[in-house]
Amino acid sequence: MEWTFTLDQLPETARQFWDQFADKQVFTLDGPMGAGKTTLVKALCAAKGVQDATASPTFSIINEYAYTDTQGKPRRIFHLDLYRLRDEADAISAGVEDTLYQDAICFIEWPDLVAHMLPPDTVHLRLEVQPDQKRVLREIASSSK
Repeated sequence: MEWTFTLDQLPETARQFWDQFADKQVFTLDGPMGAGKTTLVKALCAAKGVQDATASPTFSIINEYAYTDTQGKPRRIFHLDLYRLRDEADAISAGVEDTLYQDAICFIEWPDLVAHMLPPDTVHLRLEVQPDQKRVLREIASSSK
């Protein structure tokens, strides 16, 4: 899958994203610093109905958000930013592995450090900035579709 969008088109792109990946839970987000990974996650959270203020987890490592699914069940979204972690021990200590195997949606920025911990059905995404300031979000790999 691939989407090209402007900031104004992001809410619709988020809706389309969830139509495509309704049954997936773990997503990696690759892209250069400043590409808009956190902005994308904010829009994806909003599309799920998250009411909490969403922010970058750069310093907290893991942010957790609550929403209610279409059946009225309370659900969670984890947003992880692993940029500041040094190694796998840091990731484990921060609770990264615990978030990956819960019944929750999980977005992981800078995922290379924990690549071998990821569930087999993880969806790998790349966000790129175009010269016209549009963004391109593409699925770069996924298993067990």
